[in-house]
Amino acid sequence: MPYRRLPNTDQARLRALKAALQKGMQLSPFDLAYSQKLFLELQSFLPQYEQAISQYNFSKERQAKYGKLLGDQFKVTRLYVSHFIQVLNFCIIRGEIKPEARKLYGFDIDEKSVPELGTEQQLLQIGKQVVEGEEKRGMMGGSRIYNPSIAMVKIKYEKFVEYFNNHKNLLVTTQKMHEKVTDLRAAADRIVLNIWNDIEAHFDKLEGEEKRLKCANYGVVYLLRKHEKEPQ
Repeated sequence: MPYRRLPNTDQARLRALKAALQKGMQLSPFDLAYSQKLFLELQSFLPQYEQAISQYNFSKERQAKYGKLLGDQFKVTRLYVSHFIQVLNFCIIRGEIKPEARKLYGFDIDEKSVPELGTEQQLLQIGKQVVEGEEKRGMMGGSRIYNPSIAMVKIKYEKFVEYFNNHKNLLVTTQKMHEKVTDLRAAADRIVLNIWNDIEAHFDKLEGEEKRLKCANYGVVYLLRKHEKEPQ
């Protein structure tokens, strides 16, 4: 015996709501298999729900796009920051820059290794220290470091910060959109359930298969259980 299957995805909910709305637009209130009150509620609710889903999907797509851009820029920026620190250490080893200069970058005087740059937060912090430290050293009359220059490091770092902030904002926006859709899902489920209950009650005097066909014409979904399905 087929059983009624309520929608459990946003797309399935939209299909159910649109099918019911289409019938409401085609038939007079006297011929409609569900109440006029539900029809008016459906007319008001469906555009809100559809718009919320569209905004959520759009936000997710933008978040994914900026996530990729952020990942790519993270790798490039980490390379530039790491190479700059290595060149700085080589300059100190060759005696071109005094070890005390490391303090300007927030490093210990005797620290000869490149600090950890494995996370976005680490790169944000160390990148900022490197850019600001080199600018301070330049203002004190220190000789410039090349290959990479601080100008190139700064360009890569600022682009990384831009992508990081954009992605962070999109995460917040996507979460808000998700919460809005989640709230509307509860309303969608209630409306679908009430409409489908009305429809089945309206055709209750009909026999099983005929009743299901009439209800399915309104978008009500019936499925066979696994053990009832015929082998292909």
